Amino acid sequence: PAPASVARIPAAATLLETAHYRVHSTAAPTQTRQVADAVESLHTAYMTLFASEVRPSSRPLTLVLYADRGEFQRNNRSRPWAEAYYLQPACYAYYGEGKENPHHWMLHEAVHQLNTEVAGWRLPAWANEGVASYLGASWLEEGVLTPGRSDPATYPIWWLSRMELTGSLQADVAAVRFIPLRDLLEGHGPDINRHVNLYYLHYWGLTHFLFHYDNGRYAEAYKQLLTRGASTSDFERLIGPIETIEAA
Repeated sequence: PAPASVARIPAAATLLETAHYRVHSTAAPTQTRQVADAVESLHTAYMTLFASEVRPSSRPLTLVLYADRGEFQRNNRSRPWAEAYYLQPACYAYYGEGKENPHHWMLHEAVHQLNTEVAGWRLPAWANEGVASYLGASWLEEGVLTPGRSDPATYPIWWLSRMELTGSLQADVAAVRFIPLRDLLEGHGPDINRHVNLYYLHYWGLTHFLFHYDNGRYAEAYKQLLTRGASTSDFERLIGPIETIEAA
C-alpha cells in the first residue's frame, strides 16, 4: 500500500505511551501492556544490533493494536491475507489471544517501521522482510528479545517443516521448494502470490544465514549492505559471489 500521512486510529482506542511508542489499542490493558513491552524489547534489540549503523530517534513511533483478528480484518487496508501491516506512519496488528506468541505480528511490522522511520533505509523485499522476519521471529523471554534464537511459534518459522528439502539444489529448485539466490535478490522467482510462505522462509533464512553462518563471518558486511540499499551488485561486492553464497 502507498504511504499514508495520518494513522487510522479506532474511536474506542485507549492510548499507552512508552519510551519509544504511542500504542493506540482496543485490546485489554494487560494485553496492550504485554505488546508494548515486547515492542520496547524489540526496539532495544534493534538499536543494539545496528548500533553502528542507525542513530537513535527521540520521536515516538505509532502502533495500532486491535483486540482480536476479527476487528483487525474489518479494518484491514492491506492484502486480504495480511495478519498485520505497516502503513506509514503506523503499524497495525491484533492481539493473538490464546496463541503461544500473541505479539509476533506486531513485532514483525515494528521492524519495518524502524527500518523506514528510524534507520531511513529503502530496501528490496528480501532484505526488508528478511530483517523483519529475523527479529520478529526471535525468542522473547523474561522481557529480553534474543536476535537469532528462533521462536517456533512465530511466522514464518512454523512453516519450516513443510519445506521438505531433499538436499539436491537442482531438484529442490525444479520442485519450487528452493528459490535460487539471484532470483530471490532480484525478485524474479516464482509467483509470490502462490508461494508467499516459501518466500518468507527464504527472506528469514537468508538474513539468519548472513548474521550467523560460520560464526557470523558475513554479519558486519551484511549490515553495511543494508545501509547501502542491498543491491545485487553490492551483495556480491560485500558478501561474495552469488553462486558461492547459494551453495553455502
